[in-house]
Parts: sequence; C-alpha cells; structure tokens
Amino acid sequence: MKATHWILALCLLALCGSPVMAERPNVLFIAIDDLNDWVGCFGGNPQVKTPNFDRFHAEGGMVMFNAHAPSTVCCPSRSALLTGVHCHKTGVYGNSNNLRNAPKARDLVTLPQYFSAHGYHSLSTGKIFHKHAMPGDKGNKKGDEGQWAFDEWHPAKGGVGPISKKRPVNNLPAEPGDKSYHAKAFDWGPTIGNDETKMRDYITAEWAAKQLNTRQFDKPFFMAIGISKPHLTWYVPQKYFDMYPLDQIELPEVRLDDLDDIVLANGRPIHKPHDTWRRVEKHGRHKEAVQAYLATITFVDDCIGTLLDGLAESPYADNTIVVIWGDHGWHLGEKLKYGKTQLWQESCRVPLMVKVPGVTPKNKRCDGVVNLIDLYPTLIDLCELPANPKNDGRSFAPLLHDPDMESNHPTLTTYGRGNHRIYDGPTSYLHLSRRRGALRPPG
Repeated sequence: MKATHWILALCLLALCGSPVMAERPNVLFIAIDDLNDWVGCFGGNPQVKTPNFDRFHAEGGMVMFNAHAPSTVCCPSRSALLTGVHCHKTGVYGNSNNLRNAPKARDLVTLPQYFSAHGYHSLSTGKIFHKHAMPGDKGNKKGDEGQWAFDEWHPAKGGVGPISKKRPVNNLPAEPGDKSYHAKAFDWGPTIGNDETKMRDYITAEWAAKQLNTRQFDKPFFMAIGISKPHLTWYVPQKYFDMYPLDQIELPEVRLDDLDDIVLANGRPIHKPHDTWRRVEKHGRHKEAVQAYLATITFVDDCIGTLLDGLAESPYADNTIVVIWGDHGWHLGEKLKYGKTQLWQESCRVPLMVKVPGVTPKNKRCDGVVNLIDLYPTLIDLCELPANPKNDGRSFAPLLHDPDMESNHPTLTTYGRGNHRIYDGPTSYLHLSRRRGALRPPG
C-alpha cells in the first residue's frame, strides 16, 4: 500500500473510530443522594414540583416504579451498585466501610472500570462513590471519592452557605445530650443570595452539559454525574421555599401507633420513635421539615433540567442511554422518623428512570421488580459488552423492551450485618433479622 493510502486510512480511523465503537451507545449515569419517590411522575407526593423529571419521563425516561436499593445507607448501597455484588458478600455494611479497604471487595471491577476496560472513556464529577478520609488528611478536605475508578475525574466545586451563621439555622434544638449526626445535620434554611447557579450541584450539572457540548469524544463515554442533594442539610435558595407555602403543605399520613405491633417474641418493642421525629413533633415543625425537603427536590430538578438540556443540545443526544437513580429512600415522618436506614418501604424503594433511545416509550411506567444492583448487568447488556460473572444482579433490559411483561423475581435489601428484606411485589415481603422473633410482614 502506498504511503498516501496509509495516511488516508489513518485519517479516516481518527475521524470515525472503529465501526464497533461507533455503534455503541454512550451512558449518562446520574446519581442523586437521599431522594425518595417524591417526584411528580412517581406519585410519591402530589404537591412536589419536578417539571424536568416529568419532561424526561414524557420524552422516554421510563419510570421503574418498583425499584429498590441494595442497602438503605449511602456507602453500602452505592458500593453494591458499583461492584454489582451484595453487601453480605463484600462486608461493606456501613458508611465507615471503605470499598477499597474491604478484603472481599477491593479487587472487584467497578462499573466504570468495566466500561473503561471494554473501550469506553469514563469520566465523572460529583458524588458517585461514598467519600472516605484518607490517612494524613486534615479536615477531611481530601479523600477517597472513587477517583481511581475513572479515566477522568474532576472534584465538585462551588457552593454557598445558609444566610445565618447561627446553628441550627432552623432553630430546631437538639435534645439534651444528643451528639448524633442528625443533631447537627438535620437543618434547613435559605442560602446566601437567591441564586441557584452558585450551588455546587448546579455547577456540577453545568460542567456535565459543557462536556457534552464542547468535547469530541474519540470513544463512547460513560459519564457519571453525582448530585448531592436532597441529602442533609437542606440549604437552598429562598425561592424554592417560596414555591411551597406552609399553609398549603399537606403532611404524609402518620400513625402514632405504627410501631406498636413490631415486637420480639417476649412482647418487647423493637423500635421507638426516631430522635429526629421526636424533635419535630415536640416543637410542631412537621410542615417546615416537609417544606424544606420539597424545596430541595425542586432545586435538584432544576439541576437535572440543566444537565438534560445540555444532552439534548449536544451531538450525543440520539446515542446516549440515560439512567437517573437515587441511592435509597427517605422517611418524612412515616414510621415516626425523618431519615433513611432500616428496611421499611420508604427507605428501600428508590426513584429509578432509564431512557434508551429508540427503545423506551414515552410516558411509560414499568411495574417490574428491580434493584439498583441490577444496573451493572443491565447497562453492559444494553451496550453489548460481555457479561461480568461476578455480578449478583439480573439484567432488566428485557423490561425496557417490554415494560408490561410480568417480572416479580425476589430482590434483596440489607441494612447492617444479618438484617435483610426480601421483596417480590407490593403486597408481600419479609424482613429477616438476627433478632429472635423479628421475622415480620410489612406494616
């Protein structure tokens, strides 16, 4: 072959990439921290304003209505999703368990690493992995955020604080002697100024939109973007609070006797009202707490809108699979608590939306039972990558092609060692616990 022919061939490869790479879809993988089903198209709260989530649903973002978390705490849930392996196999049960220090997990190939190993360029910013301080860090300013799992990783930047230097901003005092995480973190209030564009999550969304519109990727990409709210604290611009007047707030249904029938074999109660709920109840602040969570969700919706608009305006819009997921649910008074953890439906069920161009229909809800741990095998299935035999989950790609098919394979959620929930549909699940007599049905 003449030298000019070689040059021409190399130029064509540089412009077009290999035929296999050109056919593979990109993946936009969006994680949201502590979001429950209070999203318009999920119906969890009829008052919530989420026009961008709802628009995504109308444009083919299928609602996986029966999606559940592998754990009801951030680190184990994300670690299970990202490794494709359940907590009881890795030993990653809590937020203090660093995935890379866990003997049974540290050698597992994570989802972004798997895509990188099979011809994708992985890049990320925002919270995807749970952050852990590293030896020698001061003030936890640096740490392990999963940088090692991506070809390209960028620290999240920006952010503004609340209008008051006094803590708590919401003037909700902790109980005497309470030094728990929630004693300080369960706080809300407006931020300095009234500008969402200075918030860290908004800047993260803008960064992603810019990548999609200014870069020419020479490989298909796996882009993981982490939105940190509505995780506590609920500090967002005042305009989001104004969207939910207190006199119009409707509270979730709460039964004061809801924990009374959950007892050990000897009749001793297992649960009691959570400290956060008792504080809010004592000071009559339930509507304000719900307002703050709703306000923060609508702020998150604006961030999602910015990101999805960036994708729609980019050359990658028609060849990008979009997944939006929350890492676990959140209680807003139900079961007499504010927060996550435990194995109730409010904690276990998560928002999950998937859009596959040319596959998922518009305005469609799928009721098949799935788990976040199923995302790993599902995405490699959709992208026609070889199966990872280490995966515990099951691909739900068939549901994306046929959302009306029946699918109620039992799924597992774990909260701590020896405490599990097995779920196969809205009318039946079991909660298995190490505590004697603590096998119980839903309620």
